[in-house]
Amino acid sequence: MSRTLFIADLHLCQDEPAITAGFLHFLQREAHLCDALYILGDLFEAWIGDDDPNPLHQQIAAALKALPVPKYFIHGNRDFLLGQRFAATCGMTLLPEEQVLTLYGQRLLIMHGDTLCTDDEGYQRFRAKVHQRWLQKLFLALPLRLRMRIAARMRADSKQANQHKSLSIMDVNQQAVIEAMTCQQVRLLIHGHTHRPAIHEFVLQGENAQRVVLGAWHQQGSMVQVDADGVRLIEFPF
Repeated sequence: MSRTLFIADLHLCQDEPAITAGFLHFLQREAHLCDALYILGDLFEAWIGDDDPNPLHQQIAAALKALPVPKYFIHGNRDFLLGQRFAATCGMTLLPEEQVLTLYGQRLLIMHGDTLCTDDEGYQRFRAKVHQRWLQKLFLALPLRLRMRIAARMRADSKQANQHKSLSIMDVNQQAVIEAMTCQQVRLLIHGHTHRPAIHEFVLQGENAQRVVLGAWHQQGSMVQVDADGVRLIEFPF
């Protein structure tokens, strides 16, 4: 069957071996039977540089490299520093933060999704700061051990800040969704980031539209399948 698969928000790390095992199983049992695999960000819990010798990264790179289908990656808010060096090791292509595809006669937009959360003004200010190229180059030039400490501190600060935010603020803004889809002239949007898997249906400029949200890989896997019959959100055990 001809189909394309999308996943996001695995947050792979050494402390969650079950998720890693589930992802490796997914690559062997599901992903090799598709036309292409798109990873829409936050494949890893954190990324401090392609020079990080973490054995988990090497394991994942080898598994992705062995997957005999085209692989594409959009940066998430956790792994936005993942670079061309690691992507090449995985045999995957890096995409911009928004990408329009035409699959099986349907035009769609894919992204990580954090740029749609415009109500979270504090996060958007932080995002704009850390996406400055000069600051990224400066960070990546630091010794690995220092980068580890900085990243750990930033994750702790983020976790504490999110505890005081309402769920609605951390979700997408519908007007931002409409603007992005209108700009790209699509009626289907697939994204992750919010960890709220669902298919939202609404009317956009007099036409039926869908926003499909991928789930995070906490207790089970989550993927979106697009084929000639349409789009499906699928959850599955590790």
